[in-house]
Amino acid sequence: MPDLFAAPDGQPRCDWCAASAQLQHYHDHEWGFPVADDVRLFEKISLEGFQAGLSWRTILAKREAFRAAFCGFDFRRVALFGPADVDRLLQDSGIVRHRGKIEAVIHNAGCACRLVEEAGSLARFIWQFVPPRQETPQSRTTSPESVRLSKALKARGWKFVGPTTMFAFMQSMGLINDHLEGCVTRARVEAALQGFKRP
Repeated sequence: MPDLFAAPDGQPRCDWCAASAQLQHYHDHEWGFPVADDVRLFEKISLEGFQAGLSWRTILAKREAFRAAFCGFDFRRVALFGPADVDRLLQDSGIVRHRGKIEAVIHNAGCACRLVEEAGSLARFIWQFVPPRQETPQSRTTSPESVRLSKALKARGWKFVGPTTMFAFMQSMGLINDHLEGCVTRARVEAALQGFKRP
């Protein structure tokens, strides 16, 4: 089961953020807080795809380079990328140079544009999949909602959006509060969720 650790400030936190100060800052200020911005949602889906087989610490350390490489993850701009952009990105040492994942982000950008036309926004579509109630955090890698979100996106042509990837996405974007009981950030996330107006 996941556990807590005592951070340098003496406050308990989820132990997955113990490895670096950057991870702890991400844990304290981003992970689990609700997000309704389409660009941020697309960025996180893209980065979760890049994380497959790697650690989030690796991806987080490269996040600014990813943002520079993919136009800040403005999916309307990324959807216009072509073969020359793929070649350029494969030479970019600041990111993960995996052709399949790079091409998936570009492909998914087009899917995102179409989904906005369908649903009005990515946020409006994605927040349909929030669980009906908040569950106690536990050791898990998928949920019924992440399976449904994965299937819904795959049906619309998205790639690298499996149930485990979507569960991590939902944890990070605030669809669920998976900070452990006793974590100093859990109550702050819960308060943010209570005050969040769903798209």
